[in-house]
Amino acid sequence: MAKTELAKILIESVKEIASISDHRPPMKTHCAHLSRRLKLLLPMLEEIRDCKNSLPEESMMKALLSLKESLLHAKDLLIYISQLSKIYLVRVNKVLERDQVMVRFQKVTALLEQALSEIPYQSLEISDELQEQVELVLVQLRRSIGKGRGEKYDDELYKDLLSLYDGATDSEILRRVAEKLQLMTVTDLTEESLALLDMLSTSGGDDPGESFEKMMMLLKNIKDFVQTYNPNLEDVPLRSKPSLSKAQDEDQKNVPEDFRCPISHKLMSDPVIVSSGQTYDRECIKKWLDDGNSTCPKTQVKLTIDIVTPNYALRSLIAQWCESNGIEPPKRPNNPQPSSKASSSSSSSSFSPPSDEQLKIEALLCKLTSQRPEEQRSAAGEIRLLAKQNNHNRVVLAASGAIPLLVSLLMNSDDPRTQEHAVTSILNLSIFQENKGRIISTFGAVPGIVHVLKKGSMEARENAAATLFSLSVIDENKMTIGAAGAIPPLVNLLSEGSHRGKKDAGTALFNLCIFQGNKGKAVRAGLVPVLMRLLTEPEGRMVDEALAILAILSSHPEGKVVVGAADAVPFMVDFIRSGSPRNKENAAAVLVQLCSWDPQHLIEAEKLGVMGCLIDMAENGTDRGKRKAAQLLNRFSRFNEQQKQSGLGVEGQVSLI
Repeated sequence: MAKTELAKILIESVKEIASISDHRPPMKTHCAHLSRRLKLLLPMLEEIRDCKNSLPEESMMKALLSLKESLLHAKDLLIYISQLSKIYLVRVNKVLERDQVMVRFQKVTALLEQALSEIPYQSLEISDELQEQVELVLVQLRRSIGKGRGEKYDDELYKDLLSLYDGATDSEILRRVAEKLQLMTVTDLTEESLALLDMLSTSGGDDPGESFEKMMMLLKNIKDFVQTYNPNLEDVPLRSKPSLSKAQDEDQKNVPEDFRCPISHKLMSDPVIVSSGQTYDRECIKKWLDDGNSTCPKTQVKLTIDIVTPNYALRSLIAQWCESNGIEPPKRPNNPQPSSKASSSSSSSSFSPPSDEQLKIEALLCKLTSQRPEEQRSAAGEIRLLAKQNNHNRVVLAASGAIPLLVSLLMNSDDPRTQEHAVTSILNLSIFQENKGRIISTFGAVPGIVHVLKKGSMEARENAAATLFSLSVIDENKMTIGAAGAIPPLVNLLSEGSHRGKKDAGTALFNLCIFQGNKGKAVRAGLVPVLMRLLTEPEGRMVDEALAILAILSSHPEGKVVVGAADAVPFMVDFIRSGSPRNKENAAAVLVQLCSWDPQHLIEAEKLGVMGCLIDMAENGTDRGKRKAAQLLNRFSRFNEQQKQSGLGVEGQVSLI
C-alpha cells in the first residue's frame, strides 16, 4: 500500500472517530477528549498525504501501519462504549480501574501514543506550529495513560442510582437520574432498554440474574416517572422495540424528524424555541418547566431564561407539509396558559399572544417558502435590512427559524437578486456571535454560501466571502469551511474581483489559512501567484493583505517551494528596507522560512543588501520585527561561521545549512 493511500485511510479513520458523538457517562469526558485529540492529527496526516518530497519509506510506512491499527482499536472502543447501558456504566463507576472498559481504554491510548511516537517527524518538514500541535497530542495521551482511571464520577448520581437500585421511588431522585443520564424521551428510553437487552444477549451464556432484573426495574421506574410529567410520551416496552398499531406506524414514520417534538416524538402543534436553541412542542416544554426543571431536555444545557419564543417558521412549514400530504394539522390550544416560572419571571410571558413584531417576522418567513419568486425576493430583502439594523433583530430572526429558510434559497433560487439578499441576510445575522454557531451547524449552510461564491453576481460573491470571513473567526469553523471547497473560489475572487471583493476574499483567506490544514489547499489553488501579482500593483492597495498571507503560507512545505520559485526574495528585501512596520515584519517572516529551507535564498538576500536593514530592524523595529530580524541575523552568522570553518565556496555551503 502506497504512503499516500495509507494516509487517506488514516484521515478517513480519524473523521469517522470524530463523528462518534454519543459518549456516555462516566467515560464521556475521556471519550470526548480522545476524539478531540485525534482530530488534531488531521493537518499532519494531510501533510503526509500531500507531501511530494521523498520520505524514509520503511520507517514511515511502519509507523503509519501501526497508527492505522491503533485507530481501528480506538474506533471499535468508542462504538462499543456508545452502545453500552448508561445505568450499567454508572453502576460500575466506583470500581472503574478494574472494569474492562477502562482497561481497554488505557490499552488503546497506549497504542496510539506508541504509534505517534514512531513517526519520523523530522523528515516531514512540517511547520513549528504543526509540530507543537502533534507534540501536545502526545503529551496529553501520556498524561491520560498516567492517570490510570476514568474521570471523577458524579457522587450524587452514583448514590441516587444505588438508592433506586435498592428499590427507592422518590420522585426527586428519579428526576435527577433521568436528567443526568438523559433518559427523557422515547428514543432515549428505548435505546437504554435495547442496550441492556444487548448486554444480556451477549453475556456469553452467563446468567446476569438479579443484577439485570434490578437494572430493568430501575429503568421502568424512570420511564414511569417521565410519563407523569409528559402524558403524551408513548408507552415504551422495555424488553423490545416500541410497538405501534399499523395505522399509527404509517402516520409516525412519514413525519419528518424536524417536525417531531424531542420530548413526545409527536408532530408538533405549537413549536417554541428555548434559550438553548432547541425547539419543543409548547405543551411538553410547559410541563417540563412547571415541574421545576431548569435544563434543556435534549441537550441538558442549563436554560439561561425560562421564556420561550414561538417558532413561526417551523409552524408554517408543518402546516404546509400537512396540507401537501392530506393530513389534518394538529390543533393548537385556543388560549395557552403561561408556565408558572415564565409568568413570574417576565410580565411578557413566554406563552403570551404574538406581538406585532413577531407577526411581521412570521409573515416574512412564510414568504420565503412561497412558490412565487417575487415574494421570496421581497421577503429576503426585508430580512436583510432587519438583520442589518441591530442585535435584537438578529436574535429574534434566528430564533424564529430564519437561517434554514435563507440557506435553502442559496441553492434553490434561480434569481440572482434573491441569492444576494439571502447570503447578505446570513452575513448580517452572523454579526451576532451566537448566530455563527447556528449558521455553521445548519445543514447545507456552508456549501450554499460557497455555491453563491462561485456562481452568484459580483455583489453576492463579495458578500459570500465576507460571510465566510465572519464565520471563520471561530477557530473550529476554519476546517469546516476549507473542507467545503471555499478556498479556490476565494482565490478567484481575490484575483478578479473589485477592490472591495479583493478585500473580502483576502481577509477570509487570511483567516482560513491560519488553520494548518488549509494552507496546502490554498497553495494548490494558485494563491501564491495571485499574491505576488498584488504586491506589484501600481496602487498597492492589497500589499498589507498579500504579505500577511504569504507569511502564513511560507510556513508550509509546499508554500516554501512555490513562494521561493516565485522570485519573492527581492520583493521581501525591498519591503524590509522601505515598507511599513507591519509589512517589514511579514516580509522578514517570509525570509526566515525561505532561508531556513534553501540557503540559496540566504545568499541572494545578502547580495541584495539586506544585512544593514536587518540590523536597523533588530534595534528599532516592532517586537515581532525584532524577533524576525534577530532570527535572520543569527542564520547569517551561522552561515558565515560554517563558511570560514569549511573553507568551501558558496556551492559547498548549501549542504551545511
